[in-house]
Amino acid sequence: MPTAAPERPAELPGEKAGSARAGRSFALPRGLGRTAARISALTVCQGALMVGLGLLITGPARGVWPLSVEDDVNKGFEHARTGTLTTMSYLGSEAGDTLTVIAVTVLVCAGLILIPRLPMWRQAAFLAVAVALQSLVFLVITESVDRHRPEVDRLDPSPPTSSYTSGHTGAATALYGGLAVLALTRLRGPWRRIVGGLLLLVPVVVAVARLYRGMHHPTDVMGGLANGSLSLLIVGRALFTDGTVTAPVETSPAPSAASAGAAVAPGRGRTAVIFNPTVTGEADCEALRKVLERHGHRAPVFIETTAEDPGTGQTAAAIRDGAQLVVVCGGDGTLRASADALAGSGVPLALVPCGTGNLLARNLGLPLSPTAALDAALRGAPRPIDLGRIEGDGLTATHFAAMSGAGLDAAIMEHTDDRAKSVLGWPAYVLAGVGALRTPRMRLTVRLDDAPALHRTARMVLIGNVGTVQGGTTLLPNARPDDGRLDLLILDPRGVGGWMRALTTLLRGGAKATHRPSAVDTVTAQDGDGSGVPVEFFSFRRAELAFGDAQSRELDGDPVTPGRLLTAEVRPGALTVLLPTGGA
Repeated sequence: MPTAAPERPAELPGEKAGSARAGRSFALPRGLGRTAARISALTVCQGALMVGLGLLITGPARGVWPLSVEDDVNKGFEHARTGTLTTMSYLGSEAGDTLTVIAVTVLVCAGLILIPRLPMWRQAAFLAVAVALQSLVFLVITESVDRHRPEVDRLDPSPPTSSYTSGHTGAATALYGGLAVLALTRLRGPWRRIVGGLLLLVPVVVAVARLYRGMHHPTDVMGGLANGSLSLLIVGRALFTDGTVTAPVETSPAPSAASAGAAVAPGRGRTAVIFNPTVTGEADCEALRKVLERHGHRAPVFIETTAEDPGTGQTAAAIRDGAQLVVVCGGDGTLRASADALAGSGVPLALVPCGTGNLLARNLGLPLSPTAALDAALRGAPRPIDLGRIEGDGLTATHFAAMSGAGLDAAIMEHTDDRAKSVLGWPAYVLAGVGALRTPRMRLTVRLDDAPALHRTARMVLIGNVGTVQGGTTLLPNARPDDGRLDLLILDPRGVGGWMRALTTLLRGGAKATHRPSAVDTVTAQDGDGSGVPVEFFSFRRAELAFGDAQSRELDGDPVTPGRLLTAEVRPGALTVLLPTGGA
């Protein structure tokens, strides 16, 4: 845990000319050679996969269901034609036309580069390269796989390319899927998901239109969807999650007179706002200030975290100076650092989620909009919640508020680049997880409270004060932040079938875990080769985990030094949080 840094004068973002904001830079990365090489290698694999599937579809699997009924599907679309549907299908097909895709790509990329104050080179490159690679792979596929178009009345002239894959569908997937990613990560407010969802529907509309117009078999449009999606995944992973790529820093502008005058020296107010400047900008701070003043918190003190001290020292200093409310603006890492200083102090915390995961805020029922979350907290009442206290070899004793773990989840955190999180949000973890799946199985010994030691193998162990992660997925079904206990998940899927069964179990909310530390609910399935798929849940007050080899470890989403030991125990009611009625 970083030691407390000397307290610094309060500053709003942008008050230090020349300060680095690498986490918020949108310039193209340095190390383009290695990035290009990685994209090229993965694109070759993509092309080989798509060609292999095409040769399988047109060869050995040609008469196998569902390929055997593809002609019936095409004839069904032909019989369903009407004048109105034909017109609608024309419009849908044109959305994936080559000229349309090129024009939209050029216009959007030009807008991303020319319109913002800071050109979004990385986003523009993401979109342009994904569309271009999809087209390149499409050309390789059509040259390698010869497939005739459906034997129905076709409403468009037949191009000289193979029916497999659908170029319209692939191009639409790369373009509109890429736009959906940008919309979901750059827009704010309720329109973000609406716009993103509508954009994701466009490739589906294009695919149905191409089937309706008799231009492709069903597997052709499915191949187009896969081709475009793989291009997005490859380019997105290379540009946003490749840890070898470095982005140039952004120099903050000199402070305006108004913002300089707004700064308040720490220690003079009763409300301290600890904020992470990489995710909380000047406009955000001003909006939060207005919310605080509406609730009677005059002259709040704004204190930046730093790379050397992510919040512990600043929070401890604010408490010493008499702060009666601490507002924490940042992600789970900033919250953890501040909570470590707040533990046992009784000073209430108002949580303002500004990060990627925001797991504690989600589980406490807080809005994910910063101003809405602060307003809801200030309208609520103080409520004690638990913290986890954790230590290990090379890990100084500290606290966590949401989840900690070792193995796969920690490896994902290590592989997720900060720039990817700032651009993509929590989907960056999904991209990082592709590479982290190679994390080897570990051996461990688990001692829970006074129960006998358990010996296990696992891909991942997760200790939680809360149970739900992004997307509403519940990993720890019995975990609650105020029950005086912590919960443990041991996950050890084997083989493809094992992963599918384990994911199904977790998506269903898991099995009901018991509060007897010596008892365990084990969900076991068998895949084709007889491998077991244990998903085990425990509840405890104190746990000692010893690994056979040094493992990646994480605390509230932040990677820490790898090691072979973890000791976790609950601190009931150690943190006081302002929560709206009905929270948690």
